Amino acid sequence: MSMATFDSISFLSSAGCAREKEEKSLLARREELSGLWFAILLTARWEAQETESDERREDLQAELDLLRQQYYGAIDEIAMTFGVSQAMATLQSVERSVQLPKEIKRRKIRVRCEEEIEEEDSAAL
Repeated sequence: MSMATFDSISFLSSAGCAREKEEKSLLARREELSGLWFAILLTARWEAQETESDERREDLQAELDLLRQQYYGAIDEIAMTFGVSQAMATLQSVERSVQLPKEIKRRKIRVRCEEEIEEEDSAAL
């Protein structure tokens, strides 16, 4: 086998490995983005509930702002790593495919803060 043939084979195999790593990395980023988008949807739903106190709604709004920053930061990272078109395609795919379950959409959700759970647990004892 000539040296040129050996070099082209190793180049092709290393290019294939690099492409595979890139695809896995993009898939991991998409999963992260999906989790953030689900958390945004759920938190926004809780924040919109009229049954929540004003203080709790403010806490949820602050959490929602933080989640949105993380979400758009992850999109920026995808754009810098994989290109803007790939980032936009990933964003659209995530926002179309990740949804709240129908049970959550239909009924009102009561979010309990940590203090309420502790009080409930201590009352049960």
